[in-house]
Amino acid sequence: MTDNTDLNVGKRLRRRRRLLGMTQQDLASMVGVRFQQIQKYECGANRVTASRLYDLSRALNVSVQYFFDGLESDSLQGTAANDAERLDADILSQKETLELVRAYYRLGERPRRRLLELAKALETEASDTGAA
Repeated sequence: MTDNTDLNVGKRLRRRRRLLGMTQQDLASMVGVRFQQIQKYECGANRVTASRLYDLSRALNVSVQYFFDGLESDSLQGTAANDAERLDADILSQKETLELVRAYYRLGERPRRRLLELAKALETEASDTGAA
């Protein structure tokens, strides 16, 4: 039976893999398993052992804690927090968002900073226009 922790780890694994533009086969090769095993991890069908989680974190260039982010807030906060997290997950799983993030990180540091400043300025302008 699938556990909430296993589902969360799988979702975070899939999100990070896709964000990096890796296929399941790419990741599987890096950690020494078959791509079907990655599929099972991502859907929560199989639990990830501690040593495999460590291997995955190194392959995806994140801390092991990354896979558990959001678990405590689910149990400690109400449904509003869960709804917000689901919305964030939906946004991050959209192809357009992934393409935008990949393009952003292909830029140099200075253009990235300028693009971020532009986005913040546009956000402020949009909220000012909406409030008027």
